[in-house]
Amino acid sequence: MGYNKTIQMCIFDGNPNGRIMCELSNWNGRIYKITRNELAAFSEREDSENTGVYFLYGRDEQNNETVYIGEAERIHKRLKNHLKDEYYWNDCIVIISKDDHLNKAHVKYLENKFYMLAQQSGRSVIINTTIPTCSSVSEYDEGMLEEFFSNACLLVNTLGYKTFELPENSTIKHQNDNLFFYITASRGANAKGIVVADGFTVMKDSKIADKTVPSMTKSLFNIRQNLLDEHIIDENYMFTKDYVFASPSTAASVVMGKNANGRKEWKTSDKKTIKEIEENSEN
Repeated sequence: MGYNKTIQMCIFDGNPNGRIMCELSNWNGRIYKITRNELAAFSEREDSENTGVYFLYGRDEQNNETVYIGEAERIHKRLKNHLKDEYYWNDCIVIISKDDHLNKAHVKYLENKFYMLAQQSGRSVIINTTIPTCSSVSEYDEGMLEEFFSNACLLVNTLGYKTFELPENSTIKHQNDNLFFYITASRGANAKGIVVADGFTVMKDSKIADKTVPSMTKSLFNIRQNLLDEHIIDENYMFTKDYVFASPSTAASVVMGKNANGRKEWKTSDKKTIKEIEENSEN
């Protein structure tokens, strides 16, 4: 059963788009969100050279979110070196312990855990060229690191980065069929999905229409094509895994191969639309 968490957050200089420090009550971890142009200001902090893990966020040519996952014994020194990278990044997330308790083996273990979860989630394009090696740690350290990892994922998500959130986390709790929505359209589309906190998840094995109409908006067509190119939708036009869209309408458009209002197209097994359910819940 979940329980409430208390988070402390410091927004430096009152700028929500700049540096942010985030902590969880009764946890010795600390997370920084730093923009690329504020690395110098971060270096003035005593803990900027602590041992920890970090994530570099950017965008690729298709505007997909990209992430590089790394670790360092001296965080700021490593981040400064990344300014020379050919790959361009905008934001950085840094995870350290307030008492500098993490050592090299700890952060190698965490780096591997974060990489594997990001790969499983599929929400960001990982640009690491190799899979980080998982270090061997004692049974005592493993228990501590698993809790550290869980708390760090929570705070990274709170800061708006969904890299380590599994789509399945939003659906496993909801096995009641009344919460699922369906589209059975022309040209063979047959899809199942569910409303989640950050959009709409289309479930694995859902089938999309094999063709699009000429009037389909180019941006929606490109989203559909990218999913095919990345094999998230296979050659049989079926989703190979659960996939989160930004909205029910984007999901419906990809499934139907045309512009669509997802709040009207997605329907429960008893034919209720998302629009009807939302409006009835407000009464």
